[in-house]
Amino acid sequence: MLDELLRRVGSHTPRTLETETDERFPEAAVLLPITRSEEPELVLTLRAKGLSTHGGEVAFPGGRRDPEDPDLVYTALREAEEEIGLAPGLVEIIGPLSPLISLHGLKVTPFVGLIPDFVQYRANDAEIAAVFTVPLEFFRQDPREHTHRIDYQGRSWYVPSYRYGDYKIWGLSAIMIVELVNLLYDADIRLHQPPERFINT
Repeated sequence: MLDELLRRVGSHTPRTLETETDERFPEAAVLLPITRSEEPELVLTLRAKGLSTHGGEVAFPGGRRDPEDPDLVYTALREAEEEIGLAPGLVEIIGPLSPLISLHGLKVTPFVGLIPDFVQYRANDAEIAAVFTVPLEFFRQDPREHTHRIDYQGRSWYVPSYRYGDYKIWGLSAIMIVELVNLLYDADIRLHQPPERFINT
């Protein structure tokens, strides 16, 4: 399973952004940490409610690129250490997924990384309310609770919203998960056409 993940993500060519203008978006990066285990799990965070952006929402560790960051991989690793105490030396970066433009106008590049099966996370209380894991297999059958339709750049996106325990996983994080699951499992989850039982919420 992990060998296949290494092969598929390592040889993946991310989509390029189709922007209608040459406007330069501020850059950000997130880390999609996957545990090295027989049943690999994704590590996600619940952001603190008091944050000015995305407060109380599920997200991958990450954030805006600082001027002194040499590259976006460094940004993703730095933010993961700041937010959840994940030391950069524990992460094996496999490769990037496709960049996305966030609601707040950031160009966000996701990076997939392998981490040890057992890590003692230390949530930064100022930013992170909880750190939790979800088996990758959970997303394979696309167990969406409902679908959000988002009209963006002349296209309609049908973004799944997943419920895992007390956590709602949706938005940009769900789009990244769909790309990863499609890449890893040939799941054929489509973001640009409505699912059979589409309810716009």
